[in-house]
Amino acid sequence: MKRLNWIIALLVIFAFDAPARSRKPPTVEEARAFMENAEAKLLALSTEASRAKWVYTNFITDDTEILHALASQREIAATVELAKESVRFDGLKLPPDLARKMMLLKLSLSLATPSDPKEAAELTRIVAGMEGAYGKGRYCPEGTTDTGQCLDIEKIGRTMASSRDPRELLDLWRGWHSISPPLRKDFERYVRLANRGARELGFADSGAMWRSKYDTPPEAFAREVERLWEQVKPLYVSLHAYVRWKLREKYGDIVPARGPIPAHLLGNMWAQEWQHIYPLVVPKEAGTGYDLTEILKTRKIDEREMVRYGERFFTSLGFAPLPPTFW
Repeated sequence: MKRLNWIIALLVIFAFDAPARSRKPPTVEEARAFMENAEAKLLALSTEASRAKWVYTNFITDDTEILHALASQREIAATVELAKESVRFDGLKLPPDLARKMMLLKLSLSLATPSDPKEAAELTRIVAGMEGAYGKGRYCPEGTTDTGQCLDIEKIGRTMASSRDPRELLDLWRGWHSISPPLRKDFERYVRLANRGARELGFADSGAMWRSKYDTPPEAFAREVERLWEQVKPLYVSLHAYVRWKLREKYGDIVPARGPIPAHLLGNMWAQEWQHIYPLVVPKEAGTGYDLTEILKTRKIDEREMVRYGERFFTSLGFAPLPPTFW
């Protein structure tokens, strides 16, 4: 009886251990086949998601928002699944090009969804919803009775680039930024879910995942950014002080003698680009620069030729030209 029990025990152990013993170490050929399959699958899903996003961006409705979210969810889910599958090739000595592709696959996600399907669907819906709210956002200046006269981000951007009325600029800046507070709850949920997904891929959070995309650990990347900032900081501080001085000449005490420049006076909704205020701050001995739009108009460059400019740049790098059917 005892002998029989030992035989049964050995058979059970053998049965459970068989898959582990029969599982062979992965090979370079398997890794390359995996990557080729992954690239083909992600290309198809990326194309589908890009088309859905284009339709959604140009025709923002509840239906196109859902279609965009579903296409994004499929692409993200497949990328996450493939990234997790690629872990089995960790430790395998791969050719440099293939090893880099494996690394980039894991880092290709700008948004890592949680493995829970409900949470993944919720996250992609939140992202699409916030994009839609932003794209559909309108600011109706005081006294506006016709909603058709309300301003979207494009109209506000054009006005902020050209207006020199500080009251109008401040009103537009405050008006547009009033669109975002209702999104706070969704954004907080987005952060929690995105961080959860990033942790499942082995990162501390989404920020660490993003900072890992520069061929260096996230902590080293942060140190490198700080090092570079310290190098350019003296130039930026001087430039900032000069621009503040010139704007103070234009707008008076609205611009403080010291400290930050009021964001609404910098010609851009996010104060991230200053080219639109160049005429206000250009040194007397400097030229007025050039207007690329006017140059293109003078040369009679149409939309197709603009695309050909881009095509020639990429073909100069060795990429294939656009197919004849494109034109």
